[in-house]
Amino acid sequence: MVKIRFLKLEDLSSYKIASEIADYVWKLVVDWKWFEKRALGSQLTEAIDSVAANIAEGFGRYHKKDKIKFYYNARASVYESAHWIKKAFIRKLLFQKDFDFIMNDLRKLPKEINSGTGRLILTCKSSLALH
Repeated sequence: MVKIRFLKLEDLSSYKIASEIADYVWKLVVDWKWFEKRALGSQLTEAIDSVAANIAEGFGRYHKKDKIKFYYNARASVYESAHWIKKAFIRKLLFQKDFDFIMNDLRKLPKEINSGTGRLILTCKSSLALH
């Protein structure tokens, strides 16, 4: 008898990378002073948490167009997160090593989202195009 193995959310490399980097950033932001947390930290943690959250929500959706929407949102949140990481670095809230580590992972994510979870995007693109 053949045992069927279903894909789990935790099997997606994009989800794993996004979750791990969000936890890493959280641990850094928690140690910031009150003003920095309020002004920049909350924006950063919301943006970076939404990457994995959108991947998860897209994974849980049944219809392809719903999935695509959330994967696009996840990818957009990667770019928003990169913006806030750069601001945090410029404002001297991150050390160079932390900045490099985070940005390295963020740079991987658009490709991971497109090639892994985003396979649906490629198969459905023609149905999204205006005719």
